[in-house]
Amino acid sequence: MKRRNLVNAGAITVFGAALPFSGARAQNRYAKYVGKTVVMNVPAHPHYDAMTKLLPEFTKETGIKVELDKLAIGRLKEKQLLEMAKPQGDYDLACYIVMWKTEYVSKNLVQPLEPFFANAALADPSYDMKDIIPIYLENLGLVGGPKDYLAGPGAKLYGLPYGAETSVLAYRRDIFAKHDLKPPENYEQFAKLLRVLKDKEGIGALTSRGQAGHQCVHAWLLHLNPLGGSVFDAKWKPRFNDAQGIAALKFLQEVVATGPAGIAGYGQGEANTAFLQGQAAMYLDSTSLASVISDPARSKVVDKVSWALHPAGTRRASQSGGLGLTIPKNAKNADAGFLLLQWLTSKAQDKAVTKLGGAPMRNSTMGDAELVRQYPEFIVFKEALKYSNPDWRPIISVWDKINVQALGVGISEALTGKKSAEDALNGLVPQVTQIMREAGYKV
Repeated sequence: MKRRNLVNAGAITVFGAALPFSGARAQNRYAKYVGKTVVMNVPAHPHYDAMTKLLPEFTKETGIKVELDKLAIGRLKEKQLLEMAKPQGDYDLACYIVMWKTEYVSKNLVQPLEPFFANAALADPSYDMKDIIPIYLENLGLVGGPKDYLAGPGAKLYGLPYGAETSVLAYRRDIFAKHDLKPPENYEQFAKLLRVLKDKEGIGALTSRGQAGHQCVHAWLLHLNPLGGSVFDAKWKPRFNDAQGIAALKFLQEVVATGPAGIAGYGQGEANTAFLQGQAAMYLDSTSLASVISDPARSKVVDKVSWALHPAGTRRASQSGGLGLTIPKNAKNADAGFLLLQWLTSKAQDKAVTKLGGAPMRNSTMGDAELVRQYPEFIVFKEALKYSNPDWRPIISVWDKINVQALGVGISEALTGKKSAEDALNGLVPQVTQIMREAGYKV
């Protein structure tokens, strides 16, 4: 079977063939929880800003109140770990970044969703799990399958995508037309364009993350995958310092050399802003930027941007990541939290949040004629999802430690000129190997 078929098969059988989607009528489903308050931990993020506008309708429809604890995205994990370690925490529903999912499950901090969907008193029979974009469901929701984070035998659903994303290329249509340029189809063209755009326009060629820690690792992974690289081999031995890993880091060094001022210190917000403010001719990162580009209050490039697939290296491989929602193990109002989670990710509300600028997580939303007219870039995004790789990064329980404390330090040193690409990656192998051994991997 092709990879895409495997993903579809995995999504369809997440709960097993006999899952009873035979919920009670909506008014009975919510009656028991009228007056309850669901406390939800969310990030300051465009998708969740759009979601907030839907919540009054949820309360009107169900009688369940919603209280938001909104934090900067960099503070989410620290606060969640504190809350979820208590006998009873404050959160009934929590937003997580994809790379935390396996760690949370391994620490027994979150609940599997199958029992909720199997509960006829809670489950909405019209929910249609098969309509959720399979790559998003696998990447953000499944834990326990192959490699402990992919679809297949042993996989269970612990969260649902909400704010999911893949990588695409945005480019300044006006600048490309001015110089008779075309968007790059492959990395050879991509590399040439960096210098051409920098020389011809004087602005950054490509904006990117570069900040030490997760941010610069994310940027490196964007190039590592299409160039044929991987963090580990099939036996969990580090291979990120091989020819492909070094090539990806050297490409990122060139991105920094031709990018906007200060790029080596950019997080996602700064990288986005550079493109929105006209300081870079290209953007390669999350589809989440699309709604902001069309907002004149935040963007100087409205009606100047076109979209293309992530350029191919030895293969096409776009990012798979973003945000999801999960129910903490120690939630006070877990059932009411599930009802909110189910409502937010339903067909109707997925379309509603997308109209407000959120990120769609259902095939029916991506293919909706009205929404495609509103967001024509969905045509490119849908094509990009064919190449979105659920193994884009190894989402094992110690990945965040490797990501932030090891790779995120060494890659930053290469981007700031302290080390060569080869020395930076070679020097990280002993540290990453030790982390893996301490986690029980025989490497």
